[in-house]
Amino acid sequence: MVEGVEAQKERIMKRILLLVNCIIQVIGTCGGPLVIRLYFLHGGKRVWLSCFLQTAGFPILLIPLTIFYIIRRRNRELILSNDTSKAKIFTMKLPLFLIFSVIGVLQGLDSILYANGLAWLPVSTSVLIISTQLAFTAVFAFVLVRQKFTPYSVNAVIMLILGAVILALNGSGDRTAGETQKQYVKGFVMTVAAAILFGFVLPLVELVYKKAKQPITYSLVLEIQFVVSLFGTLFGIVGMLISHDFKAIPKEAKHFKLGETIYYVVLVVNAILWQLSGLGAMGVIFCASSLMSGIMVAMSTPITEVLAVIFYKEKFQAVKGISLALSLWGFVSYFYGEFQETRKIKKDSTPQTIRT
Repeated sequence: MVEGVEAQKERIMKRILLLVNCIIQVIGTCGGPLVIRLYFLHGGKRVWLSCFLQTAGFPILLIPLTIFYIIRRRNRELILSNDTSKAKIFTMKLPLFLIFSVIGVLQGLDSILYANGLAWLPVSTSVLIISTQLAFTAVFAFVLVRQKFTPYSVNAVIMLILGAVILALNGSGDRTAGETQKQYVKGFVMTVAAAILFGFVLPLVELVYKKAKQPITYSLVLEIQFVVSLFGTLFGIVGMLISHDFKAIPKEAKHFKLGETIYYVVLVVNAILWQLSGLGAMGVIFCASSLMSGIMVAMSTPITEVLAVIFYKEKFQAVKGISLALSLWGFVSYFYGEFQETRKIKKDSTPQTIRT
């Protein structure tokens, strides 16, 4: 009975943790594109700087990591009062460190692709394209972690792909002032490439979680996000050095249309929001699955669409509305399928009463 109560408490805590990470991911996923677009709209031109900012907020993870370290140290002192060894703030072992350092480089590559896309596309268009990562996440999840599919999830994948195709056909009428057809196509192709790579990374992380010989805890998830962001940032720094972005930042700040102070505020807020998005994604994978994490990105699309229209006065043509409707259709279809599957599992697991 005691074990049952403890198991129930653990399930409740994991659901709360899942909810918190979903909220964190949605905030970061919606806010990141909006703030980075603000940078480009008001005079920012450094694409590698934009790439760098998508992972550079990792130092904020030292706050929760320190809290977990203090908790571990106190628990260790209570349980092992005679143990002279000290608890470590980082518990990740070398194999996981090496794997996630490679994933961090992939994250850096994904960041530069997405930064190029946002430089040439309106926010409302780019987020609709990036939402197609759910389709790629589903495919890679099936290949890597044997994700089960239902007619509802297949329908979701098809709807999201159709939404992206419709946007591609609308390219000539969706360009911002002064933007060429070539620049629009470049932004579109790079955003699609970013969606594909992102769709691959999420199931890859889930696969590593499952295959890891080291027990995965949420504290370790924070360490994983720290390492991934660290190497993604190093990737961005190399690009910034090659393109001389560090020398250009002070000059760009002085000519920023909203002012020099606001320029640096935009950079800092941008880095924090993207870090929240990454941490939320890692946490959702830990609590649920990579496909669920991809779903949260897709769910953020309608919110970002509305915010982009409100704050940036972006056009919302009929074609874009159709694309959004297809994305929402796919989103609802997936969750309805998950709801039906959960009901079926509960029904099958409920003991049947035997009448005499």
